[in-house]
Amino acid sequence: MANRRPEFIRRGGTSEKRNSRSSFSTSYFSISNLSAKAQRAFTLLELLVVIGIVAILMVLVAPAFTNIKSGNNITTAAYMIKGVLDQARTYAMANNTYTWVGFFEEDVSQASTNPATAGVGRIVMSIVASKDGTTIYTGGLTSPAVELDPTKLIQVGKLTKIDNLHLKTFPDATATPPPDTFDKRPAAGLNTARIGDTSPDNDSLSPFRYPVGSATGTAQYIFRKAVQFSPLGEARIDNNNYTLKTVIEIGVQLTHGIAPEPSPVKNPVAIQLTGGGGNVKIYRR
Repeated sequence: MANRRPEFIRRGGTSEKRNSRSSFSTSYFSISNLSAKAQRAFTLLELLVVIGIVAILMVLVAPAFTNIKSGNNITTAAYMIKGVLDQARTYAMANNTYTWVGFFEEDVSQASTNPATAGVGRIVMSIVASKDGTTIYTGGLTSPAVELDPTKLIQVGKLTKIDNLHLKTFPDATATPPPDTFDKRPAAGLNTARIGDTSPDNDSLSPFRYPVGSATGTAQYIFRKAVQFSPLGEARIDNNNYTLKTVIEIGVQLTHGIAPEPSPVKNPVAIQLTGGGGNVKIYRR
């Protein structure tokens, strides 16, 4: 009994020991957490280095995105033109009639006016069809040009307008076929016809107007460059007596507002149609 320690002392000692452990444990983990946070944090120098690297990458990558955007624009434009041509050909064959696709270029620096202001930078396309299935000019083609009778035409779909695009006449390709790219496309030569920005591309023998349906009033557009499709799907151009051609070419290039892309043209595009089949193919450099 003499050796037995008082209960309150034993309890007090145990309590003091537990308190000591608890205090030490809390301090230890607090120090550990602060150390871990310090290891995960960025210093000011590291942040400045990262910002500098990002800035350099932006300078290097920005021109690439600009070129890609330009390339996509000219590609989209070419496929829009192809789509209009395919639509006109399909309509002619499905309805056993003749259709025409007209091309007009106006000033892109201003909104479309009525009548239109010819210029550079916006290509306008229109599809019209013969109501009675005839060529309308059955009496023969004459010079100077005689406008197709608008009362005998119907509008097929809406106008298609493409900004920052210019009709362009390109020289013939000189490379040897097979034609896979712009520089190896079929040569124009004597047995073809073109729609571009030089003569005889502007000399249509049978222009047509927009809107159709009436011969009176002021036309907003007179389409003097056009491709005709027959009920058989044949493609003819109306600036050369509608004679059947091996190839019909529509050349386009990008513009910066009203200024065409300077020579040499980086992204030239030729949309070609085969006369006999009216098939459309796009050639890019």
